[in-house]
Amino acid sequence: MPAPIRLRELIRTIRTARTQAEEREMIQKECAAIRSSFREEDNTYRCRNVAKLLYMHMLGYPAHFGQLECLKLIASQKFTDKRIGYLGAMLLLDERQDVHLLMTNCIKNDLNHSTQYVQGLALCTLGCMGSSEMCRDLAGEVEKLLKTSNSYLRKKAALCAVHVIRKVPELMEMFLPATKNLLSEKNHGVLHTSVVLLTEMCERSPDMLAHFRKLVPQLVRILKNLIMSGYSPEHDVSGISDPFLQVRILRLLRILGKSDDDSSEAMNDILAQVATNTETSKNVGNAILYETVLTIMDIKSESGLRVLAINILGRFLLNNDKNIRYVALTSLLKTVQTDHNAVQRHRSTIVDCLKDLDVSIKRRAMELSFALVNGNNIRGMMKELLYFLDSCDPEFKADCASGVFLAAEKYAPSKRWHIDTIMRVLTTAGSYVRDDSVPNLIQLITNSVEMHAYTVQRLYKALLDDISQQPLVQVASWCIGEYGDLLVSGQCEEEEPIQVTEDEVLDVLEGLLVSNLSAAVTRGYSLTAIMKLSTRFSGVNRIKKVVSIYGSSIDVELQQRAVEYNALFKKYDHMRPALLERMPIMEKSASNGPTEIVQTNGETEPSVVDSKHPPPVSQPANQANDLLDLLGGNDVVPVIQTTVPTKPASAGGELLDLLGDLSLTIPPMTAYNKNGLKIDFTFERANPNPNVAVITIHASNSTEADMTDFVFQAAVPKTFQLQLLSPSSNVVPALNQGTVTQVIRVLNPQKQQLRMRIKLTYTLKGSPVQDLAEVNNFPPQSWQ
Repeated sequence: MPAPIRLRELIRTIRTARTQAEEREMIQKECAAIRSSFREEDNTYRCRNVAKLLYMHMLGYPAHFGQLECLKLIASQKFTDKRIGYLGAMLLLDERQDVHLLMTNCIKNDLNHSTQYVQGLALCTLGCMGSSEMCRDLAGEVEKLLKTSNSYLRKKAALCAVHVIRKVPELMEMFLPATKNLLSEKNHGVLHTSVVLLTEMCERSPDMLAHFRKLVPQLVRILKNLIMSGYSPEHDVSGISDPFLQVRILRLLRILGKSDDDSSEAMNDILAQVATNTETSKNVGNAILYETVLTIMDIKSESGLRVLAINILGRFLLNNDKNIRYVALTSLLKTVQTDHNAVQRHRSTIVDCLKDLDVSIKRRAMELSFALVNGNNIRGMMKELLYFLDSCDPEFKADCASGVFLAAEKYAPSKRWHIDTIMRVLTTAGSYVRDDSVPNLIQLITNSVEMHAYTVQRLYKALLDDISQQPLVQVASWCIGEYGDLLVSGQCEEEEPIQVTEDEVLDVLEGLLVSNLSAAVTRGYSLTAIMKLSTRFSGVNRIKKVVSIYGSSIDVELQQRAVEYNALFKKYDHMRPALLERMPIMEKSASNGPTEIVQTNGETEPSVVDSKHPPPVSQPANQANDLLDLLGGNDVVPVIQTTVPTKPASAGGELLDLLGDLSLTIPPMTAYNKNGLKIDFTFERANPNPNVAVITIHASNSTEADMTDFVFQAAVPKTFQLQLLSPSSNVVPALNQGTVTQVIRVLNPQKQQLRMRIKLTYTLKGSPVQDLAEVNNFPPQSWQ
């Protein structure tokens, strides 16, 4: 058989391939030749073949068939074979494959080999892919090599010990005696790996951390020697002596000094020396300074040292390197809560970073700017942030608008400034604000009694300029409906009043109703505003006409409002002024009906919770798990069970009770009918939240025997929230002599089509019965 081509020739041949298909063909041909050679047990060229196989593996082609050949090379007595064999083992084997256990004995023999380079190969392989079983078997040999005088082996043994500790933490104490003399070594390689080993042990064991705190003076001395030492070509990097070792020592000092006064005191001076003596013209020096800053901030350092660290980060902000600026902003963001005044000194530099072209830097600068806002600088900072809001990319507008709202609410110097600021946000980024901004702003305006005339005038002007910003239009519609009489009377004292007639105001609101830019919610605000003006303006006939027109709107919500308002005009006109009078001052803490805000998976979502009910009674764990298993795991939300079998209030609420026959009826439906058990659903609308559907189940039994232990369970997709109240009974009477009722409340904020999975469990004639069903045919009125 001819000799196989060399690795260099294979690389040259593969690089000549013009297409991927041509490359694959070359690889397949060579792999076939290598397989043939392996089958013939060709020891002469095994090393060459495995080397070529590793190159193919690096290119992404399968090379697993060479695993056993690597073991054969490791068992060879030739160093060149062992080198390729161990390299192949590190690349092709891992602890998930049982094959790697076959090499344990070979590694053990090589760890005791007379040649240091063979021992080094074994240490590298064990430290790279050794499993917990291998580490337990070979930890003794590694500990022995850690005590040797050979610096080449000690540094490799230290890194191998790190891997052993990560795999088998209980072996940590075995290496404790060997660490005593590691820091007295002059060799920088041994020092570096020793610090890595000590860091790993301190991070994994509080006892080790306390034990090694006595080494702080020794670490400080090593770091001082590195700073003060002259030029050493062996360790010099851009004029700095061994920056890698310096960084490692600083990280270890950070761990040792955290929450310890004595250790922190011992390292204060050296940290100040590193911070003042390190050259900053090169990136190497910046890396050391950054680690120094992190160490100063983590330990119990002196206040002057912390100011020095923040000033270093301030210098980083002026660096041309974007990565350094980003690191500085991130670090300042972490420290702003503890050292607020020191960070404030760099406020102008931070604000300048808002103009950076890099989006990551821009976002960090925005977050830090909001963290720096306080009562003293609120006007200046808001001016800069509002300018940023005007010019920033759309991806920043939502977060920036939310930040402005929160800062203005917390530090507003006056109510007028607060209202002006929020209106500025609504006019520039109204489409990006959060959903809760509209009710929050309405509440602010309502509570600012002396600003009503000024606010309604400003909002009316904003409406004339732009009706595309939906939150702005909604707030403006609400305010015009509440304070339209102030707008028309021209009573504004804060600025020059505008002259506007009642018809002009109604023209604007009617324009919102017919505009293509208006969302359904906005039209609802506009129609309600027009209705409110019927008690504030004299042109009631015009308002009646507008309201009657929308009584036949295709939008169900708008139609329902118009029908109810029409009824007010016709049947209950004497009650209209009282019903439409101005809103009282709102209490911030007041809950909004049955809907509370709860945290769900890190996001704020509404949850249907009736505050009159006692806390939910937890169901047995197996029932809940069964239902989740039944319903497909992650795509459903759990059911909230309560113990109160009270029926919900009438869905129409007070207004629909007042209007009597106007409530829109939702047809009932049969959700389940099988084996004599029939489940009917009837529907109501919860008041005051129109997004909550109240479903009452009626379970009847047409068989000749009672159904006992009856349990009804239900689940809905994640976009819904579901609350299941307790049933009226757990026995469904035979021969349809009675029904069991149970109430379900479903919150559907996104108005999506309702889907439900149900699980029924009961006992019939002594035999347990369990059945599953999916209900998808809910009437549209129940979820629209």
